[in-house]
Amino acid sequence: MKTIAKKKSDIKLALVLLLPAILLVLLLVAYPMLSNIKISFFDQPINPRLPADFVGFKNYSDIMKDAAFYKSLGLTILYTVLTVIGSTGLGLAIALFFNRPFKFRKTARSLIILSYVTPSISLVFAWKYMFNNSYGIVNYLGTDVFHIFKNAPLWFDNPVSSFLVVVIFAIWKYFPYAFISFLAILQTIDKSLFEAADIDGATLWQKFKVVTLPAIMPVLLTVLTLRFIWMFYMFTDVFLLTNKVNILGIYLYETAFAFNDLGKASSISVILFIILFIVIIVARKRVNLNGSN
Repeated sequence: MKTIAKKKSDIKLALVLLLPAILLVLLLVAYPMLSNIKISFFDQPINPRLPADFVGFKNYSDIMKDAAFYKSLGLTILYTVLTVIGSTGLGLAIALFFNRPFKFRKTARSLIILSYVTPSISLVFAWKYMFNNSYGIVNYLGTDVFHIFKNAPLWFDNPVSSFLVVVIFAIWKYFPYAFISFLAILQTIDKSLFEAADIDGATLWQKFKVVTLPAIMPVLLTVLTLRFIWMFYMFTDVFLLTNKVNILGIYLYETAFAFNDLGKASSISVILFIILFIVIIVARKRVNLNGSN
């Protein structure tokens, strides 16, 4: 009886301690989410004092008929796939290189993560200066020094070159996250496995495929999932770099604040949530299956 009473008191204490966190989550996550879903069914004016008209699923049907939405969705998927694969692949490659002792390794690690911890606004303006049409160092090197370009490209005036710049920027900025994650798991792999592979005469690719890849697979799937979510919702970097790449974050922002259509913007965010929810469920099953194997 004393044990049961102690367990009940422990549960009450745990609930009391968790209550502030639960209230905070409800206030900052649950309420805005439910409010956003509600707004998606209304023609919501910008002025909160004006009444909102209930329109049902009209906002959703308008989105499904909007060609700009599908174009933005396709561009977002392409942007997300390229940046996720690029940043993850680059982070893994550098982590494999750093997974061995060499001089000034700690200093090099610190330099690598600078792009990830530096505020985006500082990096964006540095890149805009580098790719400036008139005096940027990229055009200077490509045109005047190495003669790669006949004429200096107008990087931020063309949708294709703008898209290329924002993809390269995202890969460069976010690969340290993958680098840190992979380096941590690589350092836990038993070195005797590589020694046994060397005795068997395995090549570098065979050692990576048989020893390294199975060990890092749970981390790899987690990194891919989280990075996909973050890049799919990207807004700040692209918005600050250029106005020629209309990914979904930009499309949603313009719908809400340029066209003052809050109901349609809320519907877009609900659709994005559904897409990402499906991705998370599928990825989680893959992780669980991998872990059980």
